[in-house]
Amino acid sequence: MDTSIIADTFDTWTDDALSWISDNGEWLFEFVRMVLEGTYGGILWLLQLAPFYVIAVIAAACGWRMINAVAGALIGVALVFCALMGLWAETMSTLALVITATILALLVGIPVGIVAGFARSFDRFLEPVLDLIQTLPPYIYLLPAIALLGYGPATALVATFIVAMPPAIRLTSLGIRMTPREFIELGQASGLTPWQMFTKIRLPFAIPSIMAGINQSLMMAFGMVVIAGIVGSGGLGETIYGAVRTLDIATSINAAIAIVILTMVLDRLAQSAARTANGGRR
Repeated sequence: MDTSIIADTFDTWTDDALSWISDNGEWLFEFVRMVLEGTYGGILWLLQLAPFYVIAVIAAACGWRMINAVAGALIGVALVFCALMGLWAETMSTLALVITATILALLVGIPVGIVAGFARSFDRFLEPVLDLIQTLPPYIYLLPAIALLGYGPATALVATFIVAMPPAIRLTSLGIRMTPREFIELGQASGLTPWQMFTKIRLPFAIPSIMAGINQSLMMAFGMVVIAGIVGSGGLGETIYGAVRTLDIATSINAAIAIVILTMVLDRLAQSAARTANGGRR
C-alpha cells in the first residue's frame, strides 16, 4: 500500500480546510487580530509611559514589599542592566506580550479549571486534550495562526495563549478538588448555599494551587516568547531570532540575558504572591 497517497490526501484536506476557514471567516479573524493587537498595544503603551528608571524603582519596591530589601534591590539593578544593554524597549515589548497572553490564558483557564474541579467527567475529558497541547512542539501552534492571522503580535499571542493555558486549568481544577471533605460537610451542616460554599470554603483552599498555576502559566509564556519571534512578535524573541540569522552572537547573548532577568523577576514575584496567598489561607 502506497502510504504517500494517504499523506497527500490528508495534506490536501488540511490545506483546503484552512483556505475555506480563512476565506469564510476573514472578518472574524480580522476582528480577533485587531482586539489582540489593541490589547497588547495598550499594555505596551502603559509600560513605556514612564522612563526605565521609574519602572525599575516600582519593581524594586514591589520586590522589597513582597520578598525583602535585598531582593528588591537586585530586581531594580537587574532591570536597569537591561536598559544599559540598550534593550529596554524590547524588554517592555516582551513583558507586554507575556502579560497579555497570560491574562488571556487565565481568563479562560481559571473558569474552565473551576468547572473541571466540580465536574469529574469534564476533567477526565480535558486531561488528554491538555496532554496533547503540552506534548506537541510549541511552534506547531504558530503555523495555523500565521495562516489565519498573518505575521505579527496577534499570532504570537494566540500561540502563547495556547501554551500558557494548560497549567492554569490543571492547577485550578486540582485546587478545587483539594478541599478537605470535613470542611465541605461542615459547610453543608451550616446550611451554606452552593455559592457560599464555593466562595467561603472551596475557593480559599484552592487559592494556593491557583497561584501556582498563574506562576506556571507565566513561565510557559516566557518559554514561548523566543519561539514566537519568528512570526514578527517584536521584543526580545524577535531580537534573538534576528541575531541568530545574522550570526550576531553578542546581541543574542544580551537578549537572552534580558529574558532570563525578566523571567526571574516575574517568577520570584509570582512565587512570593503564592506564598502570601497560602499564608493567608492558613
